[in-house]
Amino acid sequence: MKNTGKILFVLFCNVFAIHAEAQNPIIKDIFTADPAPLVHKGTLYLYTGHDVATQEDTNYKMADWHVFSTTNMKDWKDHGAPLSPSTFSWATGDAYAAQCIERDGKFYWFVSTFHKKDEVSQGGAAIGVAVSDSPIGPFKDAIGKALIINEMTTDMKYGWDDIDPTVFIDDDGQAYMFWGNGSCKWVKLNKNMIEVDGEITTFKPKNYIEGPWVYKRKGLYYLVYASAGTKPEMIEYCTAKSITGPWKYQGIIQENVQNSFTTHPGIIDYKGKSYFFYHNGSLPTGGSYRRSICVDYMHYNKDGTIQKIIQTNEGVGLVK
Repeated sequence: MKNTGKILFVLFCNVFAIHAEAQNPIIKDIFTADPAPLVHKGTLYLYTGHDVATQEDTNYKMADWHVFSTTNMKDWKDHGAPLSPSTFSWATGDAYAAQCIERDGKFYWFVSTFHKKDEVSQGGAAIGVAVSDSPIGPFKDAIGKALIINEMTTDMKYGWDDIDPTVFIDDDGQAYMFWGNGSCKWVKLNKNMIEVDGEITTFKPKNYIEGPWVYKRKGLYYLVYASAGTKPEMIEYCTAKSITGPWKYQGIIQENVQNSFTTHPGIIDYKGKSYFFYHNGSLPTGGSYRRSICVDYMHYNKDGTIQKIIQTNEGVGLVK
């Protein structure tokens, strides 16, 4: 009996130690979703959505967008919510996925929300852009109107297809925005980052649902997205030798997440390692409408393809 007691005590201590070391989810005091990392001057900034639905709610309630930062991948500083749909006079509804990008010393935060029904639009999802001189704000509406409205895209016959913008600046300085639910859309942006340049192109990568993330690594372009590989969502991806395609389907890199119908990729290199941000519903009382952001390591094969993401409770290690 004494030996049994000692064994149980050791097992308890080991379980407690593992729990104490668990990093994921990385933000534990509020529910966060749709991660978008940005590195600027040695600091990693994380732009997130904010779920405020109750446990009884059966749909999303997303109040605003938050900013967090870290210099060691372990300690996260909360910079509050410098942006919400109310920042935009034309907007109504919830704070869907967004991404912030820096250009020429200014920070452009591309967001998806919904448009008021007025003389400009009959409503539906829309994309706006806010601007700041600092990665943590204050942010203001950069143009006083939506950058993309539902009437500009007609391939999907519903009102919520213009969501989840991701923005990328190529080596030649040309900026591109990708977005969309049901189909993936892209358009060039002018150098001022607040005007579209040319026609919108629409295409459908294999199993694409929503939440694209576009970036370039070692001459190869990546389009990573939430997919219908199974139900609920997984993360799949394509690669291309040109930002405009053609895109080659490469497969699934993240399986279903814990306790959430959706997942959403955010990918960045920082201090010599590659990181994959996503959300799940693993916090106490969490779920599909009360999500939480996690981060795990991302690894590439020699040919540039992405290895399967291993989801962990421990998260990633300390960096200096």
